[in-house]
Amino acid sequence: MIAVRCFEGRKVALFGLGGSGLSTARALVAGGAEVAAWDDNAGARARASAAGIAIVDLAAADWSAYAALILAPGVPLTHPKPHWTVERAKAAGIEIIGDIELFCRERAALAPRARFVAITGANGKSTTTALLAHILREAGRDVQMGGNIGVPILELAPPSENSIHVIECSSFQIDLAPSLAPSIGALLNITPDHLDRHGTLENYAAIKERLVARADVALIGVDDAPCRAIAARLQASGGRPRVVTISALASSVSDIAVEDHRILARGPEAMTASLDLRDAPALRGIHNGQNAAFAFAAARMLGLSLDEIARGLASFPGLAHRMEQVGRLGRVLFVNDSKATNADAAEKALLSFEDIFWIAGGKAKEGGIEPLRALFPRIAKAYLIGAASDAFARTLQGSVAFERCETLDVAAAAATRDAQASVAAEPVVLLSPACASYDQFANFEQRGDRFRALVADWIAAQAPSATNAEISRSRP
Repeated sequence: MIAVRCFEGRKVALFGLGGSGLSTARALVAGGAEVAAWDDNAGARARASAAGIAIVDLAAADWSAYAALILAPGVPLTHPKPHWTVERAKAAGIEIIGDIELFCRERAALAPRARFVAITGANGKSTTTALLAHILREAGRDVQMGGNIGVPILELAPPSENSIHVIECSSFQIDLAPSLAPSIGALLNITPDHLDRHGTLENYAAIKERLVARADVALIGVDDAPCRAIAARLQASGGRPRVVTISALASSVSDIAVEDHRILARGPEAMTASLDLRDAPALRGIHNGQNAAFAFAAARMLGLSLDEIARGLASFPGLAHRMEQVGRLGRVLFVNDSKATNADAAEKALLSFEDIFWIAGGKAKEGGIEPLRALFPRIAKAYLIGAASDAFARTLQGSVAFERCETLDVAAAAATRDAQASVAAEPVVLLSPACASYDQFANFEQRGDRFRALVADWIAAQAPSATNAEISRSRP
């Protein structure tokens, strides 16, 4: 844990006692702050109280006593309207910040030269964060990974001259971190997202820009118009940060690009190199090419050799539920992409494979799977589950063979049966539902875990001598 000492001896208000909020409260108390914490959820208040955090009804509190409001990132700051605690803090004239800002202040006080990589984007930031941390860890570096992925940032070890903090940042977290100034800032892409919380795409892009604007080095994807504009604006400033442009499109004029499955660094300096992504089975697809290019660029900036990066790319297992290769049975590859809860997300998986035995369905999002029609030729057969079955069947009718299966267990068994009978070189049983899960599962994680367990059972039953290499990323 990082003991946050920047409010030592002072009172602060804290609202939001979920995972990161409770972590923040503990870190502030450990640093000597007097924390007045509140949450609208009684269960969250009870858990915080049991952890020794003082619970104070902030609606009835005297806000003139507080030095700051520490806000959980999920609480509305500006849109659709500011949370009532935000309005109370503004009326009292106190700052409103979050856990990323507290980390930045402690880094400045403890080890201002400690290496800090901050990663954001509308898509791909979790994979890029996990990939970079994996590459660094495999190369023997002291890596602390967290933020919007996994461990809350203040639960990590404190920054030091030898450590590298690799932190995923959401737009909500960036909005609460006015002094954010990482060693390396990575902005992958910007597409319309969270507009209910930021009002407009322009506001959303401006918040994302803050992560790279004060970095020493800014890695910026240039495959979308908002990011290209940010890169051009920072390049025109002529000073900090140094801008490195990255593209997943071979035709792009950028410092680093992905072309014919290779990462190409075209700069005139020592980082000029080429790495083959075909040696990295968990990083299929154009989107993962972009993720790998960002991780490659950051790793080179941090001093890793090409061999170290190549080994990390090749051994990266992928993230759970995001095109996660969970096993093989003979020629058949099983892929868990349960995180694909809409057509846009499922498109990335469909673009990454051929000869697909596709498990789809659940609670449908607006538009269904019609946007995926151009990819139907890649699908050998579809297996429909859940509430979306009728709608998906109508869309597939006449274009893709399909089977109504109702449940994931039935669909996975049917897809495996047909994939094993296929003459394709690598038939792929793909769970990429293009739907929310909550008609049959509590969340997409539970859905993916069930698929993974089914695959592991079949491999164990049909290939008793299977090695751990055949059952990848096994999880409870």
